[in-house]
Amino acid sequence: MQNTKLLLTSFTFVGLLALAGCSFPGVYKIDIQQGNVVTQDMIDQLRPGMTRRQVRFIMGNPLLTDTFHADRWDYLYSLQPGGGERQQERVSVIFNGNDQLVSLSGDFMPGVSRDEALLGKDNGNNVTAPAQEGEKPKSEVPAKPGSLLDKIQKDVDGVETVPVPTPQPLDTSPQ
Repeated sequence: MQNTKLLLTSFTFVGLLALAGCSFPGVYKIDIQQGNVVTQDMIDQLRPGMTRRQVRFIMGNPLLTDTFHADRWDYLYSLQPGGGERQQERVSVIFNGNDQLVSLSGDFMPGVSRDEALLGKDNGNNVTAPAQEGEKPKSEVPAKPGSLLDKIQKDVDGVETVPVPTPQPLDTSPQ
């Protein structure tokens, strides 16, 4: 009797230890973000000669301001997806004695964004050629009667415009 109690207790203890070390599948793990979010668009807006106020307006407050290097601001950002590997990005902005932007260093550089580097250069100057005289624009295919698209189109066509009321100005004259 004493041995079975000891055996049952030890199996329970070993089982609990084994479960404590397991991560259960399907358990949601949150993403952990720390620091300043810095995007390529922010970096592209920076220009040499900008003041500290202008840089702060674009980038936000720096995460680190070193007392020994007052002319350097550091922006750090780290992201650890739930259960994934931690990714870290760093940008240092350097000013001269006149509080003007001189240079920057780190993971972001002015120029090509990461999306453009992965997908190819797209400068946004896509111009469609005008339609030739022989070409006719494609006509829309009418929605089938009774379909969801037909119902939506009828709802849109039946919308009545309502004027927005404008409030009367307050009378500020003294009486």
